[in-house]
Order: sequence, then C-alpha cells, then structure tokens
Amino acid sequence: MISRAHRDRRPGPALRRARLIIASLLSLLVVLPLVTALQQVPASAPTQDAGTGQRTATISLTEITPDAPTEGDTLTLRGTVTNAGSSAITDSRLAPRTGTLLPAREDLQEALERTGFAAEQDGRLVNEHGQDIGTIAPGMSATFELRVPVSALELGEDGVYQLALTLTGQTEAEGWDQILGVGRSLLPWQASAGGQGSGTELTVLWPLISSTHLTAETDADEEQTPAFRDSSLLTDISPGGRLHELVTLGADLPVTWVIDADLLASVDAMTEDYRIHTPDGLQPGTGQEAARAWLAALQDAVQDDDVIALPFGDPDLASLAHRGKDVPGALGRLRTATEVSALTVETVLGVQPSTDFAWPVEGAIDPDIVSVATSAGAHHIISRSDSLRPGDSLDYTATAARPIGGGTTALVADATLSTLFEADMSLPANASTARQQLLAHALTIAQQDPGRDRSLLLAPQRTPTADQARAMAGAITALTEHPQWISFTGLTDAAEAQPDPGANRQVPGAGAYPERLRDQELPTSAFQEMRETQRTLDDFQVILTRPDRVTTPFGNAIRREMSTSWRGHATEAAQYRATVQSDLTELTERVHLIQKTRITLSGRSATIPISVQNNLVQGVQNLELRLTSSRKIGLEVGDPQQVSVNGGHSASVKFSTTARANGLTYLEAQLYTADGKPYGKPMRFQAQVTSITSAVLMVIAGGLLLVVLAGVRMYTKRKRAARPADEAPDGAVPAGESGTDTGDDGTSTPPDGERVDRSE
Repeated sequence: MISRAHRDRRPGPALRRARLIIASLLSLLVVLPLVTALQQVPASAPTQDAGTGQRTATISLTEITPDAPTEGDTLTLRGTVTNAGSSAITDSRLAPRTGTLLPAREDLQEALERTGFAAEQDGRLVNEHGQDIGTIAPGMSATFELRVPVSALELGEDGVYQLALTLTGQTEAEGWDQILGVGRSLLPWQASAGGQGSGTELTVLWPLISSTHLTAETDADEEQTPAFRDSSLLTDISPGGRLHELVTLGADLPVTWVIDADLLASVDAMTEDYRIHTPDGLQPGTGQEAARAWLAALQDAVQDDDVIALPFGDPDLASLAHRGKDVPGALGRLRTATEVSALTVETVLGVQPSTDFAWPVEGAIDPDIVSVATSAGAHHIISRSDSLRPGDSLDYTATAARPIGGGTTALVADATLSTLFEADMSLPANASTARQQLLAHALTIAQQDPGRDRSLLLAPQRTPTADQARAMAGAITALTEHPQWISFTGLTDAAEAQPDPGANRQVPGAGAYPERLRDQELPTSAFQEMRETQRTLDDFQVILTRPDRVTTPFGNAIRREMSTSWRGHATEAAQYRATVQSDLTELTERVHLIQKTRITLSGRSATIPISVQNNLVQGVQNLELRLTSSRKIGLEVGDPQQVSVNGGHSASVKFSTTARANGLTYLEAQLYTADGKPYGKPMRFQAQVTSITSAVLMVIAGGLLLVVLAGVRMYTKRKRAARPADEAPDGAVPAGESGTDTGDDGTSTPPDGERVDRSE
C-alpha cells in the first residue's frame, strides 16, 4: 500500500505533461532520420521485401493499340493493376511517362527486366493523361484504359522506346504519396509508316509435332485395327485443341511447316476404325470425322509453303549421339526413319517434303550431334544462337546460314526471337509483351545496318500450346504489316542465303552441351532394348507369309521409342518400350509346338506326330522342325521336316523312328527358321519303348556277330595277300618272277651271281 507521504512526492500533472512532450520530441528526432533513410533506399536494395514500396502494385499491359504508332496516332493502353502488398492501396492514380529510346537489342531486354523505378530511365510523368484508380484491397485488381496521344510521350527519332506506366498513391500503412508500382513495355516508333524495305528476311518455323499416340498392337484381327494409348490426340485435333489451332492459324501465316510424319500417320489411322486404351479396356474410337477434317485442313494449309519432314517419330538426335550411336543398328534406324517420313508426308498430304534438315532439341549442337544428323542424309542443321554464338567482331545480327564444314550448313535461329513465346500465353499481358518484343526486335535489327541483306530464323518451342500458338500468330500477323522492317521467306531459301564472313562457324565442343538437356536424354539401355526388339522382329518376319502386317507397325513403334517427346517422361518411355517388346513376344508365341504327353512305342518301327499351332491370322512358312533323341543308339528319329501352317490352324508333322532298345527315352522338338536360328521354346516329352522281345534282340545280336566275323575274315585275307616276297618258302618263286636276270647279250645270271652262257 502506497503511503500518503509517497503520493505527495509524485510530480504534478503539469510536470508529467512536460516530460511526455520531451520524450515524444526525442522519439521523433530518432525516428525521422530513419524514415528518411529508408525512403532513400533504392528499389533493388535487398532489405526491401517483395510487395512493398515500388513493388506494392503490379501493372500489366494487356493491350497496346496501335502496336507500332506513327505521327498523329493516339495510343490506347489497357490492362490491370493488382495490389501485391498486405495493405490497401488508397488515393492512387495511374499515368504514363515519356518514352526512353532503346537503341540496342540488349537494351530492350534490360528495360523489361528492371523492377524498381528510376526517374532518369523511366521518363517524365504525363499525369494529364492518367486515370484515377482509387482503392484496391490486398490481392485484388482494378482495370484501366488510357488514351495517350503519341505526341505526349515526346518520342524523337525513329526507333524502339520504353513505354512505362507508374501508379502513384498511398497505402493504409503508409499515408504519404509514393510510387507503388511500375509497368513497362516496348513501343516501336516510326514517324512515317512508309519507307523502303530493309533487306532483312525472317523465316518462321511452324512445328506440327506431337507425342507418341499409337501402340504397336497388330494382327489381332484381319483388319489390323490400330490401338491408341489414350484419347489425347482426338482432343488436340478437335476445335480449340493445340494441333487444330496450329493448322487453322498457320494456314494464314507466311511460315515453314516442320512436320513429324508419325503425327500424320497417327491421325490418318484415326480416319478408319480404331481402338483406345481406357481404364475399362479397349474401346472403339469415335474421332473419324475430326481426323478427316484436320487432315483436309492441313492439306489446304501447306499448299505453296515449304514443308520440312523430320525423321519419323522425331528421333532425339542428342540422345542418339551421346548414348546410342555405338549400339548396333541405332544409326540405321535413323536413316530408315528419314525414308519412311518422306513417303508418309507425300502419301498423306500430297506434297513433296524436304528431308534435308535436322532439328536437335533447342538447337543445341556439338560435333557428335552434327555427325549423327548428317549420317541420315541431312545437310542442314537447325541450331540456335545460344549454342552457336555469334562472333565478337559483329555489331549487328548475323544471317542464319553458317557453313560448319563437311558440306554442312548450320541455320542458326535467333535465340531471343525463338524464346519469346515460351511463357504462359494464356495471360494477356504475356502475349502482349511478346508481341511488342517481336516488333521491337524486328525494327531494331532493320536499323542496325539498313543497307545489309540478311536472313533470320525463328525456331519456337517444339510443341507450343494452343495459347502460345495464338500469341505467335498474332505477333507474326502484326509484323507482316511492317514490310519496311522485315519480309518473310521459306527455310529452303534461308539455307541458300549468303553467310556473313565474320559470323562464328565453330561448332561448340561436347563439354558445352547444356547439362540440363543432357540429363533428359534417353539412356543407353533404351537403345539396347530397341536393338533386342528389332532382333526379335527380324527373326519373326522371315516366317510370315505377309510380313508387312507386322514389320510396319512394329518398325514404326521402335522408331517412336527414340522420340524427342520422351524427354522429361523417362518412366513412360520405359513402359512404352516394354509394352512394344511384350506385344511382339506375344505375337511370336502364337506360333508354337503343342505339348505332348508321355508316349509308348511298340515294335522296332513307329511314327511320332508333332503338332504346330498357328494362332496368327496369317500363315507361317520357312520353318523346319527337328526331333532329337537323348538315346540315339536306342531310338533313332527321322530327318527334319519342313513346316507351313495356315493362319488360325495347326499342322501335324510325322517322324519315323527305329527302336533298338527297351527303356525310357527323352525327345526334344524344336522349330528353326530358314537361317538356322531356333524359333520359340523347345518341346520335350518322354517315349517308352516296350515291345522289343528277346528273340528280336538275339536276331539283332546275331546279325551284328555276322558283320563282325565278315570283317575279321576280310581283314585276314587282305593281310595274307599283302605278305612281302622275301617271306616266300625256300625254292619258291613268287608269281611273275623267273628267278634269273637276262642281260642284253642273251645270257642270264643265276641268283647266286654266276653268269651262265646259254648260246651253246
């Protein structure tokens, strides 16, 4: 309890107020300098958290009209402002800023990558053409639409300018005006829309490539109804689908079509009866009309355009070069894939494609990739400038064509242009930015050296989404409206362009190949599995009366196992390879020997029938059936028998046997192909010989004894006849000898050497 005396010593109210005022003033003296220092911290300082200060708001430009204004135009800018902070935005206003000239291509990217605000780089505020935004709650967005005369942006000489918008306002947590967000885009500017062409040409690749859809299942019925892994291909070729959009949009664009013939073969298979694997088993397909419509639209679209046919299945050249080229048969499959591709495209589309171009993943090359690509007949390799980098001596964008030795030309796609549309183009802001970038780079390149002729290449991602395809089509269409900057040409013309002498032509070494891409490659074991499947197919097709019914679907399936589309899907790729092998093995096992049970042979001679079952829908031939006995002396079997069996039937082959001993014998029947290779598994069974009697055995033994005695007699007789002359008895003269030698004078010499005169 506080005493009265103590309470009396407490300061009075006036003194307490004075002390409070002094403490408050001291606090302000400490805090105000700290606040001022924090306000002066640059936007890029690491101490600033995301979603605060100049990054409190995200400004997205979704539409710029016109995309490349001329003198007297008024820009319409539409987009959204999103509050990315944790406090509500209040009393805010969005306004453009004057343009900043970006003279070099590298400046364009730097302007878009900056996040903080810098007055000297972002221009003067054009507040009179802004829009009040008001209050935006955290995580919420507001739309805007600005109309800005081009004259208000103070654009000068022709070129590309930065177009910046800033949001100025307060937040509930910070009650003073500040810049809360910056949005930027690029604005190509020419005071006059006229002018002569720059001599710059652009080739745009338009890829029609898909993943693997068809399985190798075949010979299940006479019609060979194909089976698909799933229904995703029907989705892609139907209205709104990825492949449908690519064909529809590409028909009106100046592009070069790059087509995987496997896609054409798969869609063509859908025009007739087909089946789809579902969780409930194989179900009939219903996409015949969609498939016919897609192919008809594609046939019309590619007329009068360059058509490049990739090897069938779009083989992964890098995987083949780094992991598979030393596996026997791998390079041969690439050559065959090229031949099959040309025939497929010509058959389905009615056009003659070029197969002289190879396209490694992302244009990344090294000597091994170039070697593998050229081994299949390609003389042009589509590379990219981030792989085959330009020479340091160039101050302009070089022509795509670069001779790299050995009669091979690298067509080096511009990496910046080729990667513009890889973001999520379902977001209008991303699509708008990519479009402005394409236009801006085209104008900047045209201004680098207006009198120089050059040919550029845009090679986009291999399988663009429907949104990415729409964004690309919109940007390319916008660029066609500016022929004074750039014109369009096909890939075959680009390959013949005169290369720049100063451009880099050195193929990077193997160590420069990106590890990110190397990690996605097919393993060596994958190519070994392909080889094993090919060997099984080779052994199988020689016995078929209609081998094409098997070699075509399974040969194509093996080529699909090398597809680039398996990158990033290692598990699915392994499953597909295993399925192809198992399906082929199951087919080969439909031709087999019917297992026999234990048989009993009576008598010396008997006939053993062996049955061959053929459950295929086609006949088999060129098979030889051999029967061997484990006791060749006890039971002899006849010679091998030729086998031919019609589809869906069995045939019985009879072997004659000769038994020479009672007892149990093991027999083995084995089919062989014409080249002597065993076919299928051997069939083993037992034979019990029970009817060879003692009398029969005695007769056999007597016969053998007579043969032995006859041999002994012949041997003795021959030995006696061959006895030497000096072994004859005394006084005997061997046959044919007189016992004397007769000389030339008529005399003779006795055996003892004494000369006898016979003239008397």
